Amino acid sequence: MQNRREFLKEMAAGAAVLAAFGDTAAGEAAAWSDAAGGKSKVVIVTDPKLRVPGPEPNEQRVAAMLDHAMETYFRIIDPVLPWKHLVRTGQVVGLKVNTIAGRGLSTHVSLVDAICERLQQAGIRPGDIIVWDRTNRELEAAGYTIQTSLDRLRCFGSDSIGYEDAQVSYGSSKARLSKILTQCDIVINVPILKNHRMSGVTLAMKNMYGVIDNPNQHHGDGGCNPYIADLNMHPEIRRKVRFVVGDLMTSIYHGGPSFQPEYTWNYDGLMVGEDRVALDYTGWQIIERKRAEMRMNTLEEAGIGPRYIATAADREHRLGTNDPARIDLIQTALA
Repeated sequence: MQNRREFLKEMAAGAAVLAAFGDTAAGEAAAWSDAAGGKSKVVIVTDPKLRVPGPEPNEQRVAAMLDHAMETYFRIIDPVLPWKHLVRTGQVVGLKVNTIAGRGLSTHVSLVDAICERLQQAGIRPGDIIVWDRTNRELEAAGYTIQTSLDRLRCFGSDSIGYEDAQVSYGSSKARLSKILTQCDIVINVPILKNHRMSGVTLAMKNMYGVIDNPNQHHGDGGCNPYIADLNMHPEIRRKVRFVVGDLMTSIYHGGPSFQPEYTWNYDGLMVGEDRVALDYTGWQIIERKRAEMRMNTLEEAGIGPRYIATAADREHRLGTNDPARIDLIQTALA
C-alpha cells in the first residue's frame, strides 16, 4: 500500500502522460481505465487520521483524500485537472448522493462539498451543479441544505421537480426517470457502501434506485436480481453516470441499509472509478472481510449474496467486470 510521499515520487515521472491524451472530452475518460492492459481501474484511498480530532471525519482530510484518489486514478499530480477530464464548462453536473439512512449512514456532506469545490475550479458554474436524492426530507435529515436558486449550488430532491411522464423499460425494469437525471448532462455517482438485507450489497448500481419513481417495484424475491442490472441498462443511466466516488468512510456490514449502530464501522476511505460493476464487486469484498473479522457467515451463506453483480457483468448487460483478474485495484493511504 502506497503512502502519499511514495505516490508523488511515482507520479512525478509519469505526469507527461496527459500530453498523449490532450483535452479529453467528457465521456472519454474510460481510456484511463484501459491503461493497465484493458483492466478496469478501481482506486481505494484510506486515511488512518481521518477522524482526528474526531468523531466525525475532518473536512480538510476528506478533501485531501478525494484529491489523492483522483490524482491516483488519473495519474497526475494536480487536484483540479482530473475533473477537467470528466466535465466541460457549460454542462449541468448532477451529484447523486444516498441519504435514505439519515445522518448516521448517508453520503457525507463534507465529501460532496469537496467535489463541488473541485468542479467549480474545473469551470462548472455553481448553478450548474445539482446535489440530489429522492426527497427533500431525506436530504435535510442527512445534513444537506435545500437550495434551488440558479446562481448558487443547488440541492433538492426529485420530489421537488417530479418524474418524466413517459416510462422507460428494459427487462424487469419499468420506471419513470427523475427530471433531475434527464436534465443533467453528466452524473457523478456518490453512493455509500452498505450491506443490504435483500441485495446483499448496495453501492454504485443500487444507488440508481434513487432516480426512479418506483424503487419499491425493483426488489422482487431474487435479491433485487435482475432489477439492479436492468435498471442500470436504461440509456439515460448508462450514458450519463460517468464516474463514481464511493463513500467508504462509514459503512455497515449487517442489518443494512438502515442505520444500525451496532453493525456500523469506520472504514475511513473513498473508492473511485468508472466501472460500476468492478466497484460493487470490490465493495462486496470489503463487507465480506469485515463479516469474517466479526466471525459472521458470508452473504451467500446468509441467503443474500449480491447476485446482481454477476448479472450486470453477463453477456446481455456488459455493464462492467466482476472478474478480479480484470480489475486493477490500487490501494493507497494518506500519511
